[in-house]
Amino acid sequence: MSIQLRSIVSILGMITFLVAGFTISSQAEEIPYFKSEVEGGELPSVAERLPEEPYIVDFDSEEKEPGKYGGDIRLLMAKAKDIGQITVYTYARIIGFGPDFELKPDLANSVEVSEGREFTFTLRKGHKWSDGHPFTSEDFRYFWEDMVNHEDLGRRGIPTDMLVYGEGPTFEVIDEQTFKYTWKSPNPAFLPALAGPSPLYIYRPAHYMKQFHASYADKEELDRIVEEAGAQDWMALHTRNQRQRRPENPDLPSLQAWINTTSPPSTRYIFVRNPYYHRADPQGRQLPYIDRLIMSVASKDVIPAKTGSGESDLQARYLRFDNYPFLKEGEERNGYHAYLWSVGKGSQIALFPNLNTNDPVLRGLMRDVRFRRGLSVAIDREEINQVIYFGLGTPSANTMMPQSPLYRDEYADAWTEYDLDLANELLDEAGLGARDEDGIRLLPNGERAEITIESAGESTEETDVLELISDHLERAGLKVFVRSSQRDIFRRRAYSGETVMSVFTGMDNSIATANMSPQELAPTGQPQLQWPMWGQYFETNGKAGEPADMEKAREQLDLYNSWLSANSREEREEVWHAMLKNYTSQVFTIGTVNNTRQPVVVSKKLRNIPEEGIYTWEPTAYFGIYRPDTFWFDE
Repeated sequence: MSIQLRSIVSILGMITFLVAGFTISSQAEEIPYFKSEVEGGELPSVAERLPEEPYIVDFDSEEKEPGKYGGDIRLLMAKAKDIGQITVYTYARIIGFGPDFELKPDLANSVEVSEGREFTFTLRKGHKWSDGHPFTSEDFRYFWEDMVNHEDLGRRGIPTDMLVYGEGPTFEVIDEQTFKYTWKSPNPAFLPALAGPSPLYIYRPAHYMKQFHASYADKEELDRIVEEAGAQDWMALHTRNQRQRRPENPDLPSLQAWINTTSPPSTRYIFVRNPYYHRADPQGRQLPYIDRLIMSVASKDVIPAKTGSGESDLQARYLRFDNYPFLKEGEERNGYHAYLWSVGKGSQIALFPNLNTNDPVLRGLMRDVRFRRGLSVAIDREEINQVIYFGLGTPSANTMMPQSPLYRDEYADAWTEYDLDLANELLDEAGLGARDEDGIRLLPNGERAEITIESAGESTEETDVLELISDHLERAGLKVFVRSSQRDIFRRRAYSGETVMSVFTGMDNSIATANMSPQELAPTGQPQLQWPMWGQYFETNGKAGEPADMEKAREQLDLYNSWLSANSREEREEVWHAMLKNYTSQVFTIGTVNNTRQPVVVSKKLRNIPEEGIYTWEPTAYFGIYRPDTFWFDE
């Protein structure tokens, strides 16, 4: 039986547009930014630029008000490659998460799913790329046939989220607006991957990219273009020019609300409104309201000060919780609001015992659940919350937050109650009963129980939390040292088994629903610091890394595979709970405090931004699900 994923919001939106069709098609309000171009015949009217069935944003359910056109949003970033954050924030996706964290068609007009393995997409008729060229099934065919399955461009293989038990789908173009992917088994990870903050891009602007493809371009002309661009070959040039996530190529057509006009290198990137953007407000007026986004590059150390002096209209990135008092102080003077949004991480700071560490003695210790539980109950989370987060956070394991329908107290409370007696008992049972004259426990080989926690050293907050944790663990007879290194080195050491324990943020998505992937709970990727070699083995299909050789870790993998093959939301929810229970009971990672706060600075002139929100990578894409295309200036 097919499941129609077109949301009530989308359906109501289409009705609104069609009922008001005469008004919109013949008397639509032209955007002042484009008025001269339309009058000069350089650009079609807004009614011709919108798709026949645009996405109508439901302002009532999203608690928004109609806005005015015009203005520039200023943002500050610390490096030029942060240009990719604009694509995260603006959040136009084939299918995306709404503020209720449920999936809704966006660039697609509808998505039909049959048996969890057959996905039929229908695009919006008349939808165009930012250069005015039609957005059609050809753009998806090009990606699948001329990129992924091309003998040269496709060397990296089919994207992981398009593989089910190592096999990709069949792809079929039905007509100009309709196409289908079919797998032999269900692929519940596919739609969430399309909706991600850094999504699975299954399309490219074929009309533009063909000029860089050997199968379509004239060889002499292509060789000339490659040479002029200083590229190694046509494949390198094609790869450079097609990037969707990091829009460094101003000539690349886009489907986002704003398009980059600045070539790197630069310290100021200007994004202008997309004349063919597919969304409209309830009155049928094309979005976005704001004309331009201006991203300026500054040292991350001065971004809080610049923000506090009113140099950014929308800022959260590179702001820390300890900046909040300073930012709050400047509100009235510099015309902004300093909000505190919840951080949607499973734990703001978490410890990751490396179950793949090279040291055989410490590896045995890290794999002993009594040791991990002992560490966890030796940590005084309430002290961390009060001292570092002023009591605004929630002591918790690294798990779901109450905003998630998957939340349960038993997961959040698992082995988190500060209990030094229990910690000592568990550590004794784990073989660390002997101590030296300083009260430091001895390892089974007679050496002192000294644990080095490795850090990327990017946060004073992390340093302060580690200082408290070091004191807590020393009370339990464990000597802790902290080693900081650059993030690349930090990760390489973890991946190679040189680290014993790491510190980093917890689960990326702690507000998940059953239809979102639980892959963070199983060894599915090398970046997972608690089991990087097992994760690498999984993501490379056994070509690198090591197979998981711990029963409870293998159990997580088996459960994850069950989620992948589940046919219903109920089955997926059951799997999620089994994985969360196992993950928190086994203390594969050691959480401290979640539901902490992120300063979000917003110009007092800017409207339609919630005072309270959830600031996290996934699934909110930071500002993405709050729809920056609906933000507007009241002056």
